[in-house]
Amino acid sequence: MLFASLLQSASVSSIMSSSGLAAEFKSIVPSDLFLALGLGFVVGAVIAVVYKRTYRGVLYSPSFAVTLIMLTLITTPVVMCIKSDIALSMGMVGALSIVRFRTAVKDPMDTAYMFWALTMGILLGAGLHLVAIIVVLCIGVLMFVLSFIKFSNPNSYLLVIHYDEYSEQAINAELRRSVKGFKLRSKSLTRAGAEMTFEIRLNERHEIVTRMLDIEGVHDATLVACQSEVGA
Repeated sequence: MLFASLLQSASVSSIMSSSGLAAEFKSIVPSDLFLALGLGFVVGAVIAVVYKRTYRGVLYSPSFAVTLIMLTLITTPVVMCIKSDIALSMGMVGALSIVRFRTAVKDPMDTAYMFWALTMGILLGAGLHLVAIIVVLCIGVLMFVLSFIKFSNPNSYLLVIHYDEYSEQAINAELRRSVKGFKLRSKSLTRAGAEMTFEIRLNERHEIVTRMLDIEGVHDATLVACQSEVGA
């Protein structure tokens, strides 16, 4: 009797588990899941390649490119799960509302790429595969086109100069002659000399540092890029 009862309970549990699996795969077909994940990997890889080829920053981060692929892959099954269940979707929104991300995004373009990856995951999870492919190709082409466009705004740099006090007027005169626009950001005086930091705008990188060193009383000059772009 004990064995029969155990066998009956085991059969009931197996039926319940099989029915639970059937209910899960009723809303999500395994073939659709694998297709969406495969396309998600391909689309995420395209976004990562576009990010790498069009990157204008000082230091390229391969981990961020992998993150773009992961965002697309993670978003795809989440959308597939919640698109047919209103209660689950509301619970997912509530769960995500309490998440706080501490990682600061230094470049605004990185945020745009993250939204791009999330959007592709949403489209793939919603079953709009053709729309996702067309969107990723169009945006990718546009990003390549924009990467070759040189905008008219001059690049911004910081010019740090260490000098003797008597050469300050000559420094300002040289800046007015060589630079289209400059602004004094800081100035400090010590017994060993003085230091000034200017924000200057240059259309092209000419020898502004060499011209500063040609001024009598200037000990050294350093030019530092203010923007994340290194082109132009």
